[in-house]
Amino acid sequence: MILAKEFNRNHFARDSDLTISTNTPQPPTIVQFGANSPLELARASSLVAPSVGGVDLNCGCPQSWACAETLGAALMEKRELVRDMVVETRERLRQDGWAVGKDKDKDSPAGRSVSVKIRVHHDLRKTMDFIDTVLGHDQDRHIDFLTIHPRTRNTPSSIPINLEALEILTSAYGDRVPILLSGDVFAMNALPFTSPLLNIEKTNGFNAETPQRPVLPKLAGLMSARAILANPALYAGYDACPWEAVETFMISAARAPLPFKLTLHHVSQMCAPGMGPNKSALLTKPDRAALMACTNMCDLIDFLDEKKGLRREG
Repeated sequence: MILAKEFNRNHFARDSDLTISTNTPQPPTIVQFGANSPLELARASSLVAPSVGGVDLNCGCPQSWACAETLGAALMEKRELVRDMVVETRERLRQDGWAVGKDKDKDSPAGRSVSVKIRVHHDLRKTMDFIDTVLGHDQDRHIDFLTIHPRTRNTPSSIPINLEALEILTSAYGDRVPILLSGDVFAMNALPFTSPLLNIEKTNGFNAETPQRPVLPKLAGLMSARAILANPALYAGYDACPWEAVETFMISAARAPLPFKLTLHHVSQMCAPGMGPNKSALLTKPDRAALMACTNMCDLIDFLDEKKGLRREG
């Protein structure tokens, strides 16, 4: 999540929070902003629009500092404000010349999406009121897609997602707007539901002996945060991070350098135990401690080469 107000006012924030490769073609990228002002979100979206495929408003971050600033999950109590933010953002992008016609512009080179990520309320009727307000009229809805994290603001991540709430919301709104799931997407072979739109039944190894799981036929996609950091190959079907993912990342980091501490953080996450049922790790705990002692890219490359070589020999 990038803070829109700081992004607008500080070029250091822009440089550190959003770095885009000059190589082409680029993969589709959605920038997620934290904002509580229509003007700030619209301005920040205008700044990033030339470099990305869309912008997303975070109404799901439960961290106390964010909620204290009326950001993230605190916005779940401000549905009219959220509506005004996405409406003004879409209008600003339209004035800038971007194609914001939703479905009809999704394949346009100038197409830009505006979306929202939400959590749910204890009383699901409040969540439905929120979605109705933010979504607007079906003939000209305000957002291109909606991401739902089916936990409340105060539900810890150790508690499983609320599948009943997700079932209800995807059934009620899945025909009106594409819905993505955020939360507990740790491995494609361990999702707690099935969905023909995602062809998950086959991935999950579903058969007659598998315990019955909810079917979510109107779910359009998945979003992952912690798990994709630990295993960038998650959506390729890997249930644990392969060495090939580390190698691909290191090659990219060498071509388009990141701050070394950030590079080291990504590598350490990939080499640690996964978030899903498969807890295997590329490096042991002592090796990961040694990894964090690397002070530059040359040391890091040499360390990884040595450890990969030892694994092959073993």
